[in-house]
Amino acid sequence: MRLFLAIDLDDAARDAIAVEQTRIAQAIGRSPLKLVVPDHLHLTLVFLGEVRGDGPAAVRAAVEAPLTETAFDVVFDTLGVFPARGAPRVLWIGVGEGAARLIALQRRIAGRIAELGLVVERRAFHPHLTLGRWRESHPRDRTAVLNRPRAPGGPRLHVDHVTLYQSQLSSSGSTYTRLARATLESPP
Repeated sequence: MRLFLAIDLDDAARDAIAVEQTRIAQAIGRSPLKLVVPDHLHLTLVFLGEVRGDGPAAVRAAVEAPLTETAFDVVFDTLGVFPARGAPRVLWIGVGEGAARLIALQRRIAGRIAELGLVVERRAFHPHLTLGRWRESHPRDRTAVLNRPRAPGGPRLHVDHVTLYQSQLSSSGSTYTRLARATLESPP
C-alpha cells in the first residue's frame, strides 16, 4: 500500500492557492506548466511509499495515537522552484509564518513512523506545497515565476490535524484515500 502523511487544506486556503496558481500560469504564458488540481493539494509531511504486510495497520495506529501539540496557523508566502539552477521542473509555495511549528510537528510524526522500523527520509524538511510541474521548461520560466509581483501576505491555513493517505496511481492520475487522522489539541 502506497502511503503518505499530510496536512489537508481547508476550503479558504485551497481557493486562495488556486487563485495564486491561475495568476502564475497567466504570468508565464505558454509554458507547459501542469498545475496540481486544487482538490489534490496537500502539504506532505512524510512520504512512505510502498508499505507492505502489517505495516499499514501499524502506521495507522501510530497516526491515531493522541498528539499533545496544539493547533496553529501557517502562511504560504514564498514561491520557489526545483531544482535550484537551470530549467525548473517543480513550482512550489513555501510556508513562512508557522514554519517552525510545522517542522516540529513533522519531526514528531516522522519519529513515530521511524519507531515502527520504516524508513523515513533523512533530508531536512522544508514545508512547501507543490503547485505544478513542468514537463519541459526553460530557465526563463524560473525568471517569469520568481520575478513577478506578489500580493502582500499569502494564503493562511489553520493546522489542526494530520491525515494518513493511501495513494493509488493510475493512467487517469492519482487517487487519494483517507485512512486515519491525528487531531492536534485546541489552543487554550
